[in-house]
Amino acid sequence: MNERNQELLEFIAASPTAFHAAENIEKTLQRAGFERLCEGHDWHLTLPGKYYVVRNGSSVIALDLPERFEGFHLMAAHTDSPSFRLREQPETESAGLYTRLSVEKYGGMLCSSWLDRPLGVAGRVLVREEGKLVTRLVHLDRDLLLIPNLAIHMDRSANDGKSYDMRTDMLPLFALSSSGAKLDKLLAAELGCAEEDIVSRELSLCLRERGCVWGAEEEFISAPHLDDLQCVFGCLQGFLQAGAREKAAVFCAFDNEEVGSGTRQGADSAFLEDTLVRVCAALGKTDAQYRAILAHSFMVSADNAHAVHPNHPEYADTCDRPVLNGGVVIKYNANQRYTTDAVSAAVFTELCRRAGVPVQRYSNRPDIPGGSTLGHISMAHVAVRMLDIGLAQLAMHSAFETAGARDTEALVRAAAAFYSSACRITSDGIEL
Repeated sequence: MNERNQELLEFIAASPTAFHAAENIEKTLQRAGFERLCEGHDWHLTLPGKYYVVRNGSSVIALDLPERFEGFHLMAAHTDSPSFRLREQPETESAGLYTRLSVEKYGGMLCSSWLDRPLGVAGRVLVREEGKLVTRLVHLDRDLLLIPNLAIHMDRSANDGKSYDMRTDMLPLFALSSSGAKLDKLLAAELGCAEEDIVSRELSLCLRERGCVWGAEEEFISAPHLDDLQCVFGCLQGFLQAGAREKAAVFCAFDNEEVGSGTRQGADSAFLEDTLVRVCAALGKTDAQYRAILAHSFMVSADNAHAVHPNHPEYADTCDRPVLNGGVVIKYNANQRYTTDAVSAAVFTELCRRAGVPVQRYSNRPDIPGGSTLGHISMAHVAVRMLDIGLAQLAMHSAFETAGARDTEALVRAAAAFYSSACRITSDGIEL
């Protein structure tokens, strides 16, 4: 288990933003023999074949196509996490003494978890190179910034509940004003370019603290971005390790889930539909054949779930209470915020049983509305049988989250079993 978790922690450490996560996924796919497809070019595919496509440098769809297939088996997770995004002109002076960086919230983070921690900066930068605009990924992986708390002596009610003002409380300290420090100067030095050649930037704060396995018996794992890079990693490893396939295997890693997925690279875009349509067209399939293939397809949406909290078990549902190291979590919601139904749950549960993977179930407490995931959003574009799963974790949307050290391997094995299965739903029943 520790070897698998160390691989996960290395993947997370190298993925401070969705752009870096997509790059790491791409490198992993290339090592496994996958060929990149360009959306702006014609696609010429052969069977069997391994392909992938990238959109916006932050979303990836990979396909492992067997010689013959009648449907797709898809798993989807997301590359982004709640964070603070730097504004385009970030430097701002305070009290005539300090230089801070102006930021705004991306997604729904737990603000307090970002305070008093050394922070770096990562993202993508557009620079001029030889008459062209070139995208360069950057990671200022150093103790560069910190968001300081206000001392208890100046805010005696700090422990009685706190709301944070983004204009004042959450701006990271960057330098003393007298230093004249500029972020672009540091970026230029890191990228090996001139400051004036930096045209635009898309940057986020990132935690400097590395993930770890801990506990009396090393039963816990904590790291930034477990929601949802733990699922990205687990699904990707299962995708690569699956055995012989009767269905075309599709791995999806979408950006912008934390802000609603409504971007050209999000799950609420045509990215997945465009990819599947073009794959079928390149293989000589008609539109009617494409629709028939979708009817024989199955999708698993993977996004972490809330474990029972050790200090606040009352927030968990009375019956469906996932625990750390309890295995893969199947997620239910009567209003279909999670897409699981009786059929999809039965199929996945049986696949996990055969693979020796423990399964548990999650529902929000009825009076506490939960979030949503990629599943029901994707279904509006690619209508296939679907369910939602995740891994149990604590402190979701904290800068440093916690999960079970045994659960990553459970997801890898479940994903491999799913991708290797046939899953035919007929009038007589379900064949696995």
